Amino acid sequence: MINKRLLVKNLLAHNDENSFYDKKLRIDLSSKEGKAKFLKHICALSNTNPKNNSYIVIGIDDEVNGIIGVDFFDDSKLQNLINAYLTNAPLIQYENIAFPHLETGKVVGLVTIRAQNGLTALRKNIWKYYGGAVFFRDGSISMPKAYDVEIKDVNSELVEKIEKQASNNIEHTLDSVIEFLSRKNDVLETHYKVFKEQFVICWSGKVKIKNAQKYYSRVDIEMVNEQVRLFYSILDEVQISYDDDSFSILEFVELGIGNQKKYHPLERQTLNFFHNGTYTLENKILFNPPYYDRRTLHHIYNTNLSVLYKITNGIHLKEQDLIDLRQLPETMLICQFNNVGEPIEKMKAHKNALKTYPETYKSYKEALRVLRKVKYNS
Repeated sequence: MINKRLLVKNLLAHNDENSFYDKKLRIDLSSKEGKAKFLKHICALSNTNPKNNSYIVIGIDDEVNGIIGVDFFDDSKLQNLINAYLTNAPLIQYENIAFPHLETGKVVGLVTIRAQNGLTALRKNIWKYYGGAVFFRDGSISMPKAYDVEIKDVNSELVEKIEKQASNNIEHTLDSVIEFLSRKNDVLETHYKVFKEQFVICWSGKVKIKNAQKYYSRVDIEMVNEQVRLFYSILDEVQISYDDDSFSILEFVELGIGNQKKYHPLERQTLNFFHNGTYTLENKILFNPPYYDRRTLHHIYNTNLSVLYKITNGIHLKEQDLIDLRQLPETMLICQFNNVGEPIEKMKAHKNALKTYPETYKSYKEALRVLRKVKYNS
């Protein structure tokens, strides 16, 4: 079993990117250009490494080869993007790797591209890349090349050595459990459970009882034997359940207008553990967005546009404006689900102004996360 934190460190020990791994400060999947570049690297690494896994490490300052981290990313259907744009698409896995020195909420993204035979190519046009294009790694660069390029297996032995060096042991696991439990404070409730004598899940959160149901907020859930953060959110609330064979996370989003807020189930993630040292992760979207009177939503939408204009142009906010600003990401998300205006585009256009209001900006990022999850899983 591989300790993913050790794996990242071992990959970074090879200072220069090469033909089996790439490192990025961040990736942008919200634009065609960002998606195209990501697909290019997946295609190139897959074609250049048909006999071994290859990797992309995200959240790395390339100039100093230092770990700075990125926001938690939980797009469980990233494989759908790969399958839609690549022929002979490789299996990939995106994992959020926890590092103790990073600020709260920051992780390192690790994309694993599974070994497979056969040529991977772009299925259709995207950005400036044409359908049918084939990419390979030329050192640290992903380059288009001819179909008849000769592929030599030069990385398998080295990658196997790196993965072996990152193998887990009891010391690593115990250190990780102790480190996780040490974060406990008077507000957060912290637990751990061992599954099949191999997998250790730790979780913490602030307990809230509502309608005789137990919810966790400020949630942090990790599979510490692999250093993988399974869930992280300072805003959403979840219910956790488990038995001897599985661990389930039911995520809710609290949405509503004014004081009329309700919990809406968003997604259920279930880890199933097996005696042979393997596990599966199942994701199911449960979300049904709330619908409201369109005249009311148009009024709210126009009010939000006025608030965005004011914060962008430095106009003094009245008390009601501040109330509207705190609720703005949530109400704009409701407008998005009800097809009123262009709420997400408007918030993105005023993103820099929103950053000057930290709590609202956190809510804005959470709104984008919810929307992305619903979009990619629908």
